[in-house]
Amino acid sequence: MEGADSEEPYGDPAVRARSQLRERAAQTLTRYTVLERAAAQDAVNQTIARPLNPTTGFIAHGIAELFVDDRDQSLALEHLRREQESDLQRHDAYRHLVFLQRILADPDLRRVWWIDQHPDRIGDLPDLKTALEGLRPPHDSDRDALRNEIGRFIDQLLDDFRSPQQLEVLLRAFTQTLRTLGSTDLQKTAASWLHARPTSPGGDTA
Repeated sequence: MEGADSEEPYGDPAVRARSQLRERAAQTLTRYTVLERAAAQDAVNQTIARPLNPTTGFIAHGIAELFVDDRDQSLALEHLRREQESDLQRHDAYRHLVFLQRILADPDLRRVWWIDQHPDRIGDLPDLKTALEGLRPPHDSDRDALRNEIGRFIDQLLDDFRSPQQLEVLLRAFTQTLRTLGSTDLQKTAASWLHARPTSPGGDTA
């Protein structure tokens, strides 16, 4: 019949299901590399075990088996090794620069380091001091981590205090705390937040 022929190859539900399975598997595998075969196989199996399209009444179940050529595996491992080696080199270079920055930013350490490195150029120390004027020590990673934690805590705090009344109480307590601690500039900044709160549709401050 012409009608049946015109619907091929997707007229057969089994053909349609296999095609959709292949598409689902291909989409899932794009998120993985040749070095993640186990994770890719688990993800594909989980994907094809779900209904392809509940509105059509098809439900697909199956298990996918993945193979990687030994040559491709070796190339991928070599690429990973080189990438890790480059990462280590960059990390070592960064550590050296941070070490050097910490020394040069400290007048006492800088003097001792220069005498050790260039004992015949002690007279250049004044010029070195002038050249490094304003150099700051490197950031403390522990301090940065603490700042990040405090930032996340404040975000959570503001998410939890959603109502206008809660926000007002929070801001007033915060400004009062800063005033008590003697942080005048910070207190003024926090007070400006209190006055700059948006207004709700009903006319109340939010």
